[in-house]
Amino acid sequence: MKKKEYEEAIEPLQVELNNLMRWLKHTGRRMVVVFEGRDTAGKGGVISAITERLNPRQVHVVALSKPTEREQTQWYFQRYVEHLPSAGELVLFDRSWYNRAGVERVMGFCTDAQYTQFLKDAPIFEQMLVNDSILVLKYWLTVDQDEQEARFAERAADPLKRWKLSPIDLEARKHYIAYGKARDLMFKATHTRHAPWSVASFNDQKEGRVRLIRHLLDQVPDTHVPPARVSLSRLSGKPAKERHKVITPL
Repeated sequence: MKKKEYEEAIEPLQVELNNLMRWLKHTGRRMVVVFEGRDTAGKGGVISAITERLNPRQVHVVALSKPTEREQTQWYFQRYVEHLPSAGELVLFDRSWYNRAGVERVMGFCTDAQYTQFLKDAPIFEQMLVNDSILVLKYWLTVDQDEQEARFAERAADPLKRWKLSPIDLEARKHYIAYGKARDLMFKATHTRHAPWSVASFNDQKEGRVRLIRHLLDQVPDTHVPPARVSLSRLSGKPAKERHKVITPL
């Protein structure tokens, strides 16, 4: 998708996202969106496209680092629960509790027993969220391995993107097939009626963002809440000027 075509497609969607946020605030509903998928697929890009024009007090992005020593002794879902939304809020998880079914499983960071228990518990945990009237959406972003390799190379060459390459990412490159098998097992255990998975192709990231946001908006009820009218009264007197001088750059 060309840049101009993308900009023309994304702007009306961002208007609709603002309508969604106004609806959440008006109704007091809560919404959680989980973003999982291949490394380099574009989770950060689509999250940025969603949040770019939204009120930052109402939408929150959660991207947790690896658990601390203390967190490792807690109930597995505990550190995610504290980030769940309050009334009128949208929370976007840039990776989520599904780390256990993906990177932890493939890279050997959890035991077989922990993995098996997670696959049993995740649908129950999500059922609890839905039972409490939280809207839950789950997206898996796909990218073919040749395209993934090109993006890895771009990140390695660009000093402004190199931070995106962690040691785990570099090791994960060797396990493309294993990650695919782990994903399929995860889908089989956690693709439920109350919290289904949606798969989005992100070989073309711009097109992927547009399609995913359109799908996200289509999953919620009619969100039209008329915006409050804003009327700016005329100021009295002459407009004031700043009293402080501008600091001159050295």
